[in-house]
Amino acid sequence: MPSFDEVLKEAGEFGRFQKRVFFLLCQTGVTFSFLFTSVVFLGQASGNYWCRIPGAAELSERCGWSLEEEQNFTVLPLRLGNRSSSGECERLDVAWDASVSCASPLAHYSNGSVGNLPLTPCHDNWVYKQPHSSIVSEYNLVCGNAWMLDLSQAILNLGFLIGAFTLGYAADRYGRILIYLLSCLGVGICGIIVAFAPNFTVFLIFRFLQGVFGKGTWMTCYVIVTEIVGSDQRIVGIVIQMFFTLGIMILPGIAYLVPTWQGIQLAISLPNFLFLLYYWVVPESPRWLLTRKKGEKALKIMHNIAKHNGKYLSPHYSEITISNEEVSNPSFLDLVRTPQMRRNTLILMYAWFTSALVYQGLVMRLGIVGGNLYLDFFISGAVELPAALLILVTIDRIGRRLPFGIGNIVAGIACLITAFLPEDIPWLKTTVATLGRLGITMAFEIVYLVNTELYPTTLRNFGVSLCSSLCDLGGIIAPFLLFRLAAVWLELPLIIFSILAVVCGLLVFLLPETKGISLPETVEDVEQLS
Repeated sequence: MPSFDEVLKEAGEFGRFQKRVFFLLCQTGVTFSFLFTSVVFLGQASGNYWCRIPGAAELSERCGWSLEEEQNFTVLPLRLGNRSSSGECERLDVAWDASVSCASPLAHYSNGSVGNLPLTPCHDNWVYKQPHSSIVSEYNLVCGNAWMLDLSQAILNLGFLIGAFTLGYAADRYGRILIYLLSCLGVGICGIIVAFAPNFTVFLIFRFLQGVFGKGTWMTCYVIVTEIVGSDQRIVGIVIQMFFTLGIMILPGIAYLVPTWQGIQLAISLPNFLFLLYYWVVPESPRWLLTRKKGEKALKIMHNIAKHNGKYLSPHYSEITISNEEVSNPSFLDLVRTPQMRRNTLILMYAWFTSALVYQGLVMRLGIVGGNLYLDFFISGAVELPAALLILVTIDRIGRRLPFGIGNIVAGIACLITAFLPEDIPWLKTTVATLGRLGITMAFEIVYLVNTELYPTTLRNFGVSLCSSLCDLGGIIAPFLLFRLAAVWLELPLIIFSILAVVCGLLVFLLPETKGISLPETVEDVEQLS
C-alpha cells in the first residue's frame, strides 16, 4: 500500500486545487491580524473631555449653551483660580440648580473668588467632544479607570490562550474544517455583541470569547494548509504570515475611514461570516482522516484533488497506508514522553514565549514615540514584509534552523545596542530597533513552520496549539514587563529582550533540520529525525 506522501505526489503537491484552498484560507490571516491589533484603534485617546458639574446638563439646556460654552464655565475657573487641575479628573465641588444665573453660574458659590472653591475627584460624569469615537469615551476608561484599557487586551490574549488549548484539542479530535467553521461563526457573532455591548463587563466577556474563537480560526487554517501540500511546498506557511502583515497594513485605512469604534469593530468582525462559504470548497484534511481510520474518505478527497489538478490516480491506489499508531486523545505527556519529542517541545515553547514577548514589546516601544498613529502603524506593518521575503529566499536553500537562530540573535544584539545608544541620535536608535523588529519577525514566522514540521500528524494540531499558547502568555506579560521595567530605567526592557532572544537563538540550533523531509506521521518518525 502506498504512503500518503506517495499518493499526494501523484495527485499533485501544489496544483490548482491546493492553490485555491491556500488563497482562500490566507484571508483568515488578514482578519486575525485585525483582531490581534485592533485595540490600538478601538481604544485610541478620546481627545478633548472634561468632568461635568452635577446639574450642568439641565442648566446648559435652559441657558442654550453650546458644549464649548459649558466647558468654559466648568473648566476655565479651575485654571483662573491658579489651580493645576485641567478639569479632566476632578471638578469644582458644587451642584448647579434652578437658582443659578446663566451669565455667571459660579458667582452664586464663590463670593468673588473661584480659587476658594473646593475640588472633588470625578467618578462618572465625563463629557467628550467625540462621545463614540473609541471604547475609552464609550465606557469612561479615563483617569482612575485607564488601566481597564490594558485589561481589555490582556483578556483578549487570555482568550487566545484558552482557544489554543480547547480548540486545538477539538481540531485533533473532531476534524480541522469543522472546528475552523465553528470558530469563524463564533468570531463573527461575538464581534457583533462586542460592538453593541451595553457595558464594559459584557464587552470584556465577548472580547474574551472572540479571542478563543479567533485563535481557533488561525490555528486550524494554518494546519489545513500545511497538511494538504507536499514537503517542498510547506513554506506556504510563511506566505500566510504575509497575509497577517497585510492585515496590519490595511487596518489603519479602515480606522481612518470609519469614525466610530463600533463601525471599526463591525468592519473587522463581519468578514468572518463569509468564511462559512468555505464549507463547500475546502475539504477535511486527508492526513487527519487517515489518523482517525477513515481511509475511504481520505482517498475520495485525494481523487478529487487529483481531478482538479489535471492528474489521475492509479487504480491500485484503493487504499492508503494508515498510521499504525493507536489513535488516542492527545495529552501533554505525549509531547514529552520520548527524548526527541521532549527536547522539541521545551525549546519550541520557549521560542514561542520569547518571540511574542520581544515582538509585542518592540511594537509597543515604537508606539511610545508618538506622531501620526495611522501612518506609524502602517509603516510598522510594512517593516515586516522584508522579513517574510528573507525567509522565502533562504528557507529552501539553507534550511530552517539557520535563519531561525540568526533572526533571534540579530534581534537580541539589536536590542542591546539600542539600549546603550545615546538619546541625541534618535534616527540611529529607531533604525537599530527596527532591525531588531525585522529579526524577531523572522523568528516569529519561522517558529510556526518548524513547530508544524516537528510533530506527528496525530499530535500536530495539539502540539502547535500547546506550544503557541506560550505566545499568548508572552502577550499577556509584555505590556506589564515593558511599562514596569521602563519606570525603573527606560532601556531596561531592551536588556531583558536581548537576553531572552540570544538564549533562544542558541537553543534553536539543538532542533533537527526539517528542510525537504516528509511530515512525520508517528512519534517514531519524530524520534528518527537527526
